[in-house]
Amino acid sequence: MPYIPFLTYALILANIYISWKGLTSNAFFEQYSYRVDQILVNKEYVRLISSAFLHISWSHLIFNMLTLYLFGEMLEQGIGSVQFGIVYLAGLMGGKLLSLFIHRQHADYGSVGASGAICGIIFASLALFPGMSVRFIGIPIDIAGWFYGLGYLIYTIYGIRSKTDNIGHESHLGGALIGMLVGLAMHPAALLDNYTTIAIITFPVIIFMYIILTRPYVLFVENLYFTTHLHNATIDDRYNLAKTQKKKEIDRILDKINVKGMNSLSKEEKQILDDYSNSL
Repeated sequence: MPYIPFLTYALILANIYISWKGLTSNAFFEQYSYRVDQILVNKEYVRLISSAFLHISWSHLIFNMLTLYLFGEMLEQGIGSVQFGIVYLAGLMGGKLLSLFIHRQHADYGSVGASGAICGIIFASLALFPGMSVRFIGIPIDIAGWFYGLGYLIYTIYGIRSKTDNIGHESHLGGALIGMLVGLAMHPAALLDNYTTIAIITFPVIIFMYIILTRPYVLFVENLYFTTHLHNATIDDRYNLAKTQKKKEIDRILDKINVKGMNSLSKEEKQILDDYSNSL
């Protein structure tokens, strides 16, 4: 009788249900989303886990659940439900804690999504089963798992830098690295058998983690809750959002000066700084 990956299916159902609750209730979303101030100041540590079951849109949810299905089913069948659950939780916490460290000075920063945990599953799968492939419904060809994994990582790097959404892309990196390391710790023989693949997928993760940890000005921090629920915002909410975003832009410029010096600023950045100084 074939092994049924019950935990993968259970996690998919849990993500769908909790995300549905968050997408249909602003109060529920606000109560369980990832918010730095609520976690560090109010000690609401449950948000570290609950936010990983919320998503900002149905497309965000579907993309993540499809990826979880493609990689989770095979990994759970390969290492068992208990070890699979450990990898998932390790990736989840690794991603959230990296994000918390990066944004520890941004009190109102928020993000949601299971991407850190899913990246942990992806990279653990690639480290333990480097020859794996995935197939999408309607596409009659197999896609190499490592190719999909690197594509997911490239999307992550682009997402951090491009400012195109409010997904916590930096948590992908922490989740990927921690999930893979935990998987290898439980199956150390894979390190010797698959060291080439492991090196290929690990190197860009470490390099980019170093960049965002030492050069914080490459990140742009937005307020997730107000941005994704702006259609329900009051005039005061919109005013506070604009004020917060302006302050964050100034903080980003000051971070850049601190790391690279005043001469590193562009003409536009210098003008923003001058305008801000004149308004004080």
